[in-house]
Amino acid sequence: MIRHTRLLLWRIFAALMVLLGMVGAVLPVLPTVPFLLVAAWAASRGWPSLEARLLAHPKHGPHILRWRERGAVPRKAKWFSSLMMLASASMLALSTAPLWVKIGAPAMMASVAVWLWRRPED
Repeated sequence: MIRHTRLLLWRIFAALMVLLGMVGAVLPVLPTVPFLLVAAWAASRGWPSLEARLLAHPKHGPHILRWRERGAVPRKAKWFSSLMMLASASMLALSTAPLWVKIGAPAMMASVAVWLWRRPED
């Protein structure tokens, strides 16, 4: 019973991540590949056929494989992510958010950007 429930939860999580990835394919502000990376990870724990389909996908499969093998992120994705974080921080600075948010969120984004740029490239 517990094994069945665990498998069901992994499948629901994987399906949710695929759904968010599909939304990201349509909306330019939402990334696709990070959601598919998480979907493949979750599918590897409870839905091997979905994992195989994600890895075999002609467009996104190579990105998932490169991440798994080397933790590689394409340069184009690094630039896009960095620019989106900069735009978010700029909008946040102009907002009425509390000062701790205006300082904390950009600091977190900057640390993510540093981590991202230290990843290997394709």
